[in-house]
Amino acid sequence: MNKAPSVWWRFASPAAFYPLAGKLTPLFAWAAALLGVAGLWIGFFVAPTDAQQGEGYRIIFVHVPASWMSMVIYLAMAFWAAIGLAFNTRLSAMMATALAPTGAMFAFLSLATGSLWGKPMWGTWWVWDARLTSELILLFLYLGFMALQAAIDDPRRADKAGAVLAIVGVVNVPIIYFSVKWWNTLHQGASVSLTRSPSMAQTMLWGMLLMALAFWMYAIAVALARVRNIILERESGADWVKDALE
Repeated sequence: MNKAPSVWWRFASPAAFYPLAGKLTPLFAWAAALLGVAGLWIGFFVAPTDAQQGEGYRIIFVHVPASWMSMVIYLAMAFWAAIGLAFNTRLSAMMATALAPTGAMFAFLSLATGSLWGKPMWGTWWVWDARLTSELILLFLYLGFMALQAAIDDPRRADKAGAVLAIVGVVNVPIIYFSVKWWNTLHQGASVSLTRSPSMAQTMLWGMLLMALAFWMYAIAVALARVRNIILERESGADWVKDALE
């Protein structure tokens, strides 16, 4: 009965996780590439033209999944940071550090594609809308997390300081998600919900979901690749690192 948990706990060690991450990275990378090609093909060439927004709506096949991932990755980053802070586990803190740049990239992509969509639809690149402003704060939280860790020389102290910031910043995620319900905003409501039928054609929905899966696989692949580099940097004096690099 205790064998399965012991196997998983074994991979909590950076030395055991390093080769596992190396094996999983190309699998997730290939999955991201294939799903991305399928999602973009459906979104830009198969999905019908929107009756109200015309062809410009197709930016949502990148914008919406990027927005989802910016929030999901922040929650994952905060989770690993909290685990590292509570149990003083090295790999957990490394995972939080590895996730931050990808989360920041998706937050920036969400804002950039939102501006490209907003210009023809709203007539402006930016408005201080509740959804847009809270997403911008999310980007600043990612940048602040990375800047804070970079400013502290001791990795363990940097991990603890970053963890506190990440945990406090979690409060911004539900604000982003519920902003269109709590305030009168220009941003449209969710097109996909767990509690009601999607307000879009099935082809559009499939394209968006495939892109979301592609971004998810990409985030995992990049985080695994990045955490391997972090492990090598922080465990450079260990004998197993020397053996792995030979």
